[in-house]
Amino acid sequence: MPIPYAVGFQQTVEGLRALEDAGLDVVTVPEAYTFDAVSLLGYIAARTGGVELATSILNIYSRTPALLAMTAAGLDYVSDGRFSFGIGSSGPQVIEGFHGVPFHAPLGRTREIVAICRQVWSRTSVELHGRHYDVPLTPERGGSGLGKPLKLINAPVRPSIPMTLAALGPKNIALAAELFEAWQPIFFHPELADEVFGEPLAAGRAKRDPLLPDLRIIADAKFFIGTDEHELEAARAQVRAGLALYIGGMGARGENFYHRLITRLGFGAAANEIQELYLGGSRDAAAAAVPDALVDGIALVGGPDHIERRVAAYAAAGVAQMNLSPVSTDNDERARQFAHLRRIADASL
Repeated sequence: MPIPYAVGFQQTVEGLRALEDAGLDVVTVPEAYTFDAVSLLGYIAARTGGVELATSILNIYSRTPALLAMTAAGLDYVSDGRFSFGIGSSGPQVIEGFHGVPFHAPLGRTREIVAICRQVWSRTSVELHGRHYDVPLTPERGGSGLGKPLKLINAPVRPSIPMTLAALGPKNIALAAELFEAWQPIFFHPELADEVFGEPLAAGRAKRDPLLPDLRIIADAKFFIGTDEHELEAARAQVRAGLALYIGGMGARGENFYHRLITRLGFGAAANEIQELYLGGSRDAAAAAVPDALVDGIALVGGPDHIERRVAAYAAAGVAQMNLSPVSTDNDERARQFAHLRRIADASL
């Protein structure tokens, strides 16, 4: 479950024990352009004892590769080895608009970051003279010549921390399948997954180090189990609003990764309409233009029978973990929802 960091953070953390008992396995914290995820995860680590923790996601531009590695090692340390490290490129709107650095060469940077992180965690001396990162910095690239390869002073809890790549584009998906322990897409439609993602996943897996475990797929979804039609429509409305924001507002015309993904899923005409409405200021109309088939395909919202079929569809598509955003903000209701889902999953898988 992603932790809502804007409202009710402490109350949600206080209720995590009950959510664990109800079947919650992993807590994730996002990082966009509000609070950082690291301090919040440190707080959660101190207040919990069993649930796993993950960043979802840290961008690759605002921290150096060595600092990314140190941060992951620190979170793994304070959580006693419960941490998974999620990273991703984010996009120009955040990287250039908020952090003020160029959004450049995400694939090449990610590849070099993985290599540096794994050097740090294994406590070997960090040395990589790549296209994007030069460690130690050589005089030819602006260094003083005084730097030397260093290694992490304190031993991390684990010599290898599981890494997840959040990826949308085909080349980035292939990179996830090649180098990472897990891949986290957004708007994962299980029935269309092989058609949209199968080729890049196969290309990446063909290059995968056999020493790495099988790639885990982590799917995000809004989550609500219920039979009351008013409650179900309210939940679907949340899904539509979120989709409209990403498809319409998270990027300019022609430079919106989410719009491209929805188009690849076969909803191109609807994506165009949503974008035009949203950028034109008609956000409610943009949300209303989100097709029901898209809502039902990428969300886990419905009655018990519907949820059972959707869980089976995700499992059949290779999903190993669901990153679920409950519609309810009440901890007791979240616990009931998770316990219900656990019973459905245990009965159907």
